[in-house]
Amino acid sequence: MLSAHYLQLVTDAALKSMWYKHTFRDFLRRSGVPESLIATWAHDESKRDFLDRLLPHLEKTNEGIEAINRICNALSQQETFPDLSSIEDSRRRIQAAKEAVGALRRFCSHQAEQARGERDRKDSRDRYLKHQREHCARQQSLDKLNASLAELATQLGQQGAGYQFEKWFYDLVEFFDIAHRRPYNVKGRQVDGSMTLDGTTYLGELKFTVKPADAPEVDIFRSKIRSKADNTMGIMVSVSGYTSVAIAEASGERTPLLLLDCGHLYMVLTGAISLKDLVDRVRRHASQTGEAYLRPGEFGN
Repeated sequence: MLSAHYLQLVTDAALKSMWYKHTFRDFLRRSGVPESLIATWAHDESKRDFLDRLLPHLEKTNEGIEAINRICNALSQQETFPDLSSIEDSRRRIQAAKEAVGALRRFCSHQAEQARGERDRKDSRDRYLKHQREHCARQQSLDKLNASLAELATQLGQQGAGYQFEKWFYDLVEFFDIAHRRPYNVKGRQVDGSMTLDGTTYLGELKFTVKPADAPEVDIFRSKIRSKADNTMGIMVSVSGYTSVAIAEASGERTPLLLLDCGHLYMVLTGAISLKDLVDRVRRHASQTGEAYLRPGEFGN
């Protein structure tokens, strides 16, 4: 149902804008009012009586409501009133028509503003709900990866567990839509995969061992990095962490290595930080200090 005030404003603007019945009839026809309804207008029936009968009839159907809205739009667009210019007291009547059209125009503008506000609120709600759904789905996927790592941790040190960890790690990389290559061989040498971020390729070295990674493992990995192109760096991931000697060996001026451990992985898995932002943060730390390892608890420093 259209509001009574809206219909009253349409009626008032229509009656005050046009004086002659033939003008009014042509206006209704051009606004899409069916000819069958216009034909019911009796010769001795006034414009007001006909409108009072016509509008409730149009309001019953969607097509009729569209016709009423077209009548409203046409009335609102009026700037001049030629039908009133040649009749008696035309100046007063034209002024009254302008006021009626102005009132209709303001009402429509207010309604349109309210509709835009409601659409904006609905769009905001829809965006929020979409974000929540995506966040929940994302967190559920991270929870699955977290559970997989916890299950894999029970096999720490067992034969074949390292290969399962490699697969798991690149499943995590793939989850974050980071360009990567899974483990491969180059001239008989094993490379634990790679990923590319912001134009830099990071070779991977994944350690799924009971003991922390030590200096000799860091040296071997660094030699792999130095044999590659200038924009190549290395990311070592050791679930059992590193010895202090290994960290010192990996660090230094223009170090090409970044060291991550299980603490970093759990930061990613709990949604505290994305994998890309994690790598960026550790790399900035290495660039600023020469230290290849940034403890998870020091990310806020």
